[in-house]
Amino acid sequence: MLSCDFIAEGHLIDSGILASILNLIVVEGADYNINNFVIGKTNYNSSRLEIQVKCGAERQMEAITEKLVRLGCFEKATPEAVIKESPKDRCVPEEFYSTTNHRTEVFLGGEWKQVKNQRMDGVIAVTPDGPVCKKLRDVEKGDGIISSAESVRVFPPERERSKDVFGFMTGEVSSERSVDIIVEKTARELELIKGKGGKVIAVAGPVVVHTGGGEALAALIRNGYIQGLLSGNAIAVHDIEYQFFGTSLGIDLKSGMPSNEGHKNHIRAINRINFHGSIQKAIEAGVLTAGIIYETVIKGIPYCLAGSIRDDGPLPETETDMNRAQARYAEIIEGAELVLMLSSMLHSIGTGNMLPSWVNTLCVDINPAAVTKLSDRGSGHALGIVSDVGLFLRALADELNCF
Repeated sequence: MLSCDFIAEGHLIDSGILASILNLIVVEGADYNINNFVIGKTNYNSSRLEIQVKCGAERQMEAITEKLVRLGCFEKATPEAVIKESPKDRCVPEEFYSTTNHRTEVFLGGEWKQVKNQRMDGVIAVTPDGPVCKKLRDVEKGDGIISSAESVRVFPPERERSKDVFGFMTGEVSSERSVDIIVEKTARELELIKGKGGKVIAVAGPVVVHTGGGEALAALIRNGYIQGLLSGNAIAVHDIEYQFFGTSLGIDLKSGMPSNEGHKNHIRAINRINFHGSIQKAIEAGVLTAGIIYETVIKGIPYCLAGSIRDDGPLPETETDMNRAQARYAEIIEGAELVLMLSSMLHSIGTGNMLPSWVNTLCVDINPAAVTKLSDRGSGHALGIVSDVGLFLRALADELNCF
C-alpha cells in the first residue's frame, strides 16, 4: 500500500475545498487519514489540513496527486521540480504540467516560486527570471518545462464575504437576484476602482447595441469607468450603423420597427468607414461623432476587435489573425481588477480562458446558458446575472450619473 502526505491551507471549510478533497480521494478509490486539522476561528483565519492518502498503485497515486494539486494541496515532503527540455518549437515533453487559472507556485531550488503570467491551459517554462506560464504555441526548442505535478501548488480563490464587494453573490447562475442591488454594488465597485486608478475591462457583444445599451456603455467609457474594450467586428459595425442610420440589424431602435432597406445598413456603415480608410480616420473627418467605438478611440482606451468567420467586411481595425487577437486580448486584460462580460458568449469564454482566477468577473446575459458555459469551460470565478444587458447598462450608467 502506497501512501503520501499532503498539506492544504486556506479557507477550506466555507469555500467547500475540504469536501472536494475528501470526495476526490474516495471517488478515485483511495483511502485517507487526517493527521492534523487546525480550523481557523474567524473569516480572517485560514485553516490547515495535513492528510495522508493511501492507494495500491503508483499510477493511481500520480493521478490523485495531480487532481489534489488543482484543489490547492501540495506534498508535505515536496520534491524538487522535474524539468525536461522541449524537444522542438511548439512541443513539450509528454509529462508536462497543464496549468489552471489559479495562482500557482513551483518548488525550485529548495523554495516555492510564483508562476508569472498565470492562465489556464498553458505549460510552465523555467526562465532565468523564474517560472512563467506559456501557451503551447509560444514554446521554443530547449525550453525547460515543468513535468511534475508533485512540485506544484495551486491557490484556488477564496471570497471573504465580509470584505468582498461581490460577496453578496455566489458563482451560481440565477434569475432571482435583485438587479437593482447588483447594479448598486457594481457601481460602487466601479467608483472604487476608478478612484484608485485601477482597471476595468468590458467584453461586449453586439446585443449591447441591439438592446439599446450602446449609449450607456459609451457613457461609462466617456466618464472613465472602463479602461479596455474587447469584442468582435459585429459590435463596432452595429454601433456605427446606429450612429449613422439609427438602426441595429436594420431595426429602428427608437420605434422597434424595421427600417426601409434597413437590412443593408450594416454594409453601408462598413462601406462608409472603408471610404475613409479606418474608424480613426472617419472620426478625424468628423463623420463618426458618437457611440461606443467613438468614445473608446477619443479616450485612447486600448481595444481589440477580434474577427471571426461570420464577419461582414470586416472593418479595417478588426484583427483577423487569431493568434495576434489572442495576444492583444491578453495584453489588454493584464492587471485588470474587474471584467464585465456583456452578452458575448464567444468573447467571454475566450477572455475567461486568459484570466487568472483572482480577477472579479461579472457576466450579464439574458440566457443562463451563457454563464453556465463560461463556468463549464473553466471560468468558475465568473459571477452570473440573468438580465437584459441593455437594461442593466442603462441602470448602471444612471446609478453613476453618467448621462
